[in-house]
Amino acid sequence: MKQQIDHIISESIATKQAVLADAALLATVEAITKSMVGVFGTDGKVLFCGNGGSAADAQHLAAELSGRFYLNRPALFAEALHVNSSYLTAVANDFSYEEIYARMVQAAGRKGDMLIAISTSGNSGNILKAIEVAKKQGMIVVGFTGKTGGKMKEMCDFLVNIPSTDTPRIQESHILIGHIICQIVEAEIFGKKQ
Repeated sequence: MKQQIDHIISESIATKQAVLADAALLATVEAITKSMVGVFGTDGKVLFCGNGGSAADAQHLAAELSGRFYLNRPALFAEALHVNSSYLTAVANDFSYEEIYARMVQAAGRKGDMLIAISTSGNSGNILKAIEVAKKQGMIVVGFTGKTGGKMKEMCDFLVNIPSTDTPRIQESHILIGHIICQIVEAEIFGKKQ
């Protein structure tokens, strides 16, 4: 069992080392961060969506922005689109599961807002529909995916495609990148960490 634990930790580290070595990916993270600062600077909002573990990641990162990261400061408008279970189950039942995020993006998203769409495969139907609506509404679309980017690759303004095909390792790196973005956005808007 210890050997298995060591292997899993080593694989996680190797994935993060691959992220660190990917200059283009790091430049994309910097561009996303600057873009998000701009969104909040114009009183815009950042919406997140994902399924399963990616939904948990969406909620986690939205909370870092709307609550706090390091600094006690005013709230930023960030929300995960799956947190209203009555809405989610009604739309899934009355329309289809593929519509759950698209309808909320249509209701809440405005030109200049940002959608962060999380899918390790890059092919989740409900995420793709949300991206389509976001693009029609003039939103900035950021995709968090795995190595290939899937169908999201051609649809997003910015793509964080973690260099891995292993879902847990991808998700671990999504949180790493998300934390980096949240920390820098907070510092840029409200001042450096004390």
